[in-house]
Amino acid sequence: MSVLFANVTAVTMDPTQPVLENAFVAVEGTKIVSVGTVRPEGTFDRVVEGKGKVLMPGLVNCHTHVPMTLMRGYGGGHDLQHWLNDFIFPAEAKLDDRAVAAGAALGLAEMIASGTTCIADMYMHTGTIAQEIMKAGISANLSCGGVYFGAPEDFSPEKCNDCRNQQELTEQWHGAGNGQILVDASIHAEYTSNPPLWQWMADYAAQHKLGMQVHISETRLEHESCLEKYGKTPVALLDQYGVWERGGTAAHCVWVTDEDMALMAQKHITAVHNPVSNLKLGSGVARVPQLLKAGVNVTLGTDGVSSNNNTDLFEEIKLAAILHKGVQHDPMAVTAHEALAMATVNGARALGRDTGVIAPGKLADLILVDFSAPNLMPCHDVEENLVYAARGSNVEMNMARGQVIYEKGEFFTLDLERIRYEVEHYALPKIFPQA
Repeated sequence: MSVLFANVTAVTMDPTQPVLENAFVAVEGTKIVSVGTVRPEGTFDRVVEGKGKVLMPGLVNCHTHVPMTLMRGYGGGHDLQHWLNDFIFPAEAKLDDRAVAAGAALGLAEMIASGTTCIADMYMHTGTIAQEIMKAGISANLSCGGVYFGAPEDFSPEKCNDCRNQQELTEQWHGAGNGQILVDASIHAEYTSNPPLWQWMADYAAQHKLGMQVHISETRLEHESCLEKYGKTPVALLDQYGVWERGGTAAHCVWVTDEDMALMAQKHITAVHNPVSNLKLGSGVARVPQLLKAGVNVTLGTDGVSSNNNTDLFEEIKLAAILHKGVQHDPMAVTAHEALAMATVNGARALGRDTGVIAPGKLADLILVDFSAPNLMPCHDVEENLVYAARGSNVEMNMARGQVIYEKGEFFTLDLERIRYEVEHYALPKIFPQA
């Protein structure tokens, strides 16, 4: 299908033409074929009139646990370790494929309606999540979040559940949907695993040319306990086992050191900033301006809904832009453009996706934002409005991989009524039977 966005303000994230007024953006199939201020020749299956609208790259959520929508608002008021051990892990032990499918579908609906077109997700029942991703139409880098609590000397890939999960996931889903789904190797965290798993995951990623997802230095306790136990930070420790040989995404990075940052830049490790989740759990504030100055690729994530409590990346964009201004006492600590880049082109780079920029040849992951909304008027600077004033509710259209999957409140790939039924009548009673 061919689509032409006409007379639209295009925030391209392309440094050669960052903002185009009265622009024409043409899409053919899954790709953008032309971008400019002159209407391209030819006919189109659909022309979308863009007057009063802003077209921008779809948002990339680089750290999620999508099915955790089922635990929205559950266990609040606790630090990470108590929250995980006393609330989240016991609830997750009751999950099955059907409950995970319901939670994933609900999370995907929320993401799609607020402008997300690509995610990196780490969660159990990963094949079930892959099925929901395929139906929804967005792109995803999926991982199972490898854990191993056994004694190091007892480790065996044949007996470790997450080694088998990693192998099955890669064989069944890597590259599915013409690359719609990519499988990453993963280590949940240093504190939920030990060296034999790290080495196995590193070797597996190298052999199969996979990305890597890890939780890194989210809390002071995690970071300092690793130093006490191993004499190294989590970033440096995992590097010793080859975990970062193909780069990777390191979620949180709240307590990484200057030395960690230098290593991250050298090894092409992306820092995924999750400001809302880190603040809600009292984990701290990642030193994003320092990460940027060190040359680290910084992206954004919402983390799981249970510690956020939504998947609106526009909220993360605004917080990423203003939080560090206050902490650093510097109004230029993170600029509006840098915050937008974290949610678009930087995220695409981290996940190995040819998207995040409105330019010919790029994947047509595009969102249309309604700038006639009261909270976006007047507009003196389009990037300032997107960062500091826009909300996910201002997204009017979501096009993922060239397919319009959402427009003006209507989902074209998801059955929202069925999702609600599954959540309310199956998933929630299964997890919280006494509620």
